[in-house]
Amino acid sequence: MMMRIMWRTSLLVALVMLGAAPARSDTVSSEAARFTVEEVATGLEHPWGLAVLDDGRMLVTEKPGRLRMIGKDGEVGPPIKGVPEVDSRGQGGLLDVALDPEFASNRLIYLTFSQPDGSGRNGTAALRGRLSDDAMALVDPTIIFAQKPKVTSTGHYGSRLVFDGSGNLFVTMGERQQERFRGQAQDLGSHLGKVVRIRPDGSVPAGNPFASKAGALPEIWTYGHRNVQAAAINPASGELWTIEHGPRGGDEVNIDRPGLNFGWPLVSYGINYDGSPVNKGARTMAGVTPPIYQWTPVIAPSGMIFYSGAAFPGWQGNLFVGGLAAGALVRLVLDGDRISHEERLLGSRGERIRDVAQAPDGSLLVITDESNGKVVRLAPG
Repeated sequence: MMMRIMWRTSLLVALVMLGAAPARSDTVSSEAARFTVEEVATGLEHPWGLAVLDDGRMLVTEKPGRLRMIGKDGEVGPPIKGVPEVDSRGQGGLLDVALDPEFASNRLIYLTFSQPDGSGRNGTAALRGRLSDDAMALVDPTIIFAQKPKVTSTGHYGSRLVFDGSGNLFVTMGERQQERFRGQAQDLGSHLGKVVRIRPDGSVPAGNPFASKAGALPEIWTYGHRNVQAAAINPASGELWTIEHGPRGGDEVNIDRPGLNFGWPLVSYGINYDGSPVNKGARTMAGVTPPIYQWTPVIAPSGMIFYSGAAFPGWQGNLFVGGLAAGALVRLVLDGDRISHEERLLGSRGERIRDVAQAPDGSLLVITDESNGKVVRLAPG
């Protein structure tokens, strides 16, 4: 009996070290679905971005600068070689990951990260590389976008990667947090506080709204953003939706139509962290597009998807958003371009949710932003 106990204990320790989560499953009844919550993988260090392959495997970034493949069984693979050096101070590090729309044939993946310049400055950058056949290395990693200018800051990098239906790539930015940089969110000669649209090779696609404007950077799609860490294409309209962090209050859901100004730092539904108003407390202004929804107090949004799977019929067309401060997965019910209802899931777990994705079987996957970060699956219960 003693030998059996020791063997089971050793097996459990080995599974944890490999990243395969101990079996833990809870059943939850929510407003529109009943589901189980299963920890698929553990032992990740502040995971940030999640991309799911057609075969159910997952690519996950870790903030310190590691990219890993996680098997369908939850086994966490070793760090994939070829990932660039990152500046992991503050909010920086290896950030989002996305698959090329033709990944099945070309094996291209895309990463965003905080790119150092060797002198203390850094900026959001996007890279493209081919995942080797054995998924152990990035082949020919190439920078396809680099934020201008690089600045001395460790906050507000954005950054999400989203492909539209035409194969163009959106990259979201932050305005780099410090008050001395805020104004650049309104400057079309700077990438700070912008969403940009590029081709997969980094070139500028036809139809970008400021491509022919003197002094403007041609990649810019929208401007006046504070820190966009959630973005997705709405399949009903084909339009880009983004969600950005407000200061103390005023997290915003926006529909990013070309050329729009979303107002930061001229307007905000929140206040500065020291309690002072943002620009004398203005919430609206001529020429500024207001959000379609906002949170005060904040949820600290990060990661989002429009649900389209068959596993949860009651969730069809809903928008799911990770909440860091909320410690919840936020479900939003849509009525066209209006948000009509909100429900918060997983709040009893008390974990910061950094990203959310849909698996091929229609289950939902979330990653938790913790020193012992997890991949958690929501499946029909």
